[in-house]
Amino acid sequence: MGIIINGNLPLRNLLLSLIQKRFLKTSSTSQPPNASSSPSSFTVHYLINSCGLPLQSALSVSKKIQIDENNLQKPQSVIQFLKSYDFQDTHIAKLIEKWPAVLRSRTEDNLKPKFDFFITNGFVGQLLPQLVVLDPVIFRTSLDTSIKPCFELLKRFLKSNENILAALSRAPFLMSFSFNATVRPNLDLLKKEGVTADRVAKLLLSQPRSLQHSNDRMVYAVSYLKQLGIEPDKRMYIHALTVIARMNESAWRKKIDMFKSVGWTEEEVLWAFKRYPCLLLSSEEKIRSMMDFFLNKMKLERQTIVANPALLKYSFGNRVLPRCNVLKVLKSKKLIKGDTNIATFLKLSEKDFMERCVTKYEDKVPGLLEMYGGIDKGKDANSEGGRQPFVFYSYMCSVHNDVIAADLELSISSPEFFPVAFIVILQLPT
Repeated sequence: MGIIINGNLPLRNLLLSLIQKRFLKTSSTSQPPNASSSPSSFTVHYLINSCGLPLQSALSVSKKIQIDENNLQKPQSVIQFLKSYDFQDTHIAKLIEKWPAVLRSRTEDNLKPKFDFFITNGFVGQLLPQLVVLDPVIFRTSLDTSIKPCFELLKRFLKSNENILAALSRAPFLMSFSFNATVRPNLDLLKKEGVTADRVAKLLLSQPRSLQHSNDRMVYAVSYLKQLGIEPDKRMYIHALTVIARMNESAWRKKIDMFKSVGWTEEEVLWAFKRYPCLLLSSEEKIRSMMDFFLNKMKLERQTIVANPALLKYSFGNRVLPRCNVLKVLKSKKLIKGDTNIATFLKLSEKDFMERCVTKYEDKVPGLLEMYGGIDKGKDANSEGGRQPFVFYSYMCSVHNDVIAADLELSISSPEFFPVAFIVILQLPT
């Protein structure tokens, strides 16, 4: 008899149906354009052969810009201009994909002054191409009224050009049109509220999109944090701010009620939020499934979960289940105490868990590394993405089925994970 999901659907059938959906989605999004919408063949040819775009990108870009084969002076001058500033072919292709109109730009009186400004401010070598590719929209704005004041304000907080690039990689349009309307007034608000410059810098580096919320939304978030008693000098203030800025009062109330429905008190939810704000960004399905797993399968006390709210945010397939399986084996062989708090081990870094619970006992428990799943040698041992899919079979066969549903579709959609997953699925009982 097969493994049953929710009492009726065999697990093997469920997984194969997810795979079928994946292929249907892939095939539906990769159909070639029909003849009636085909763009200029010369434009596509030029974008591929002169600009380095792949076919699909060239087809897409050619719907936004047309290249006149009898007037190539402008696009060719732009490409030569970019190369004179150390743009590689890959930079040029990515820039055109993001901003096709760059091929019509005035190089001397528009691009050159802006490029030279950034070079003067230290964006030399590959830093300039990286900046332009990350936020090409900025080069459609005024140098004096937009670019200079935006850059100077960001530099005041972030100090280095590398940090500015890091912030832009998370919020590509940070320095563009919305800066004066949202980012600047939001930064002024945080300064007025007493948020220190180093904490603002951390916000810009970790969650820069939060500063692109409307100023009204940010004022609401700041006010709500005051009501909750979370002060700007607290370490978690900026993290709590980013969460509240994404939720209105109705969504906040709904999330509180959901936690209460799984046994938490409102005071416990608020305590956990102050300690680990991003907990409230988890989906209802994820919270319910994880609570059920920890309470009913792992027999954790509710207070242990409340005291360690990060447990509910961990990846089930990559972290929680493999570690719980290892701990279960070690306990059964009396290599660790039976009353060991598993929360302690779940919070360890990947490297520390491997050292303390896997490699330490490999000689006493043959196959422990394989059972845990191992680490992809091409990935950092501290990376959650480094797990090999060996654990997939035990994952499918032993875990609480509702939690599978929370993580599974993402796993199957991963190109490198898919082949192994497919082979394992076929071995599952029907």
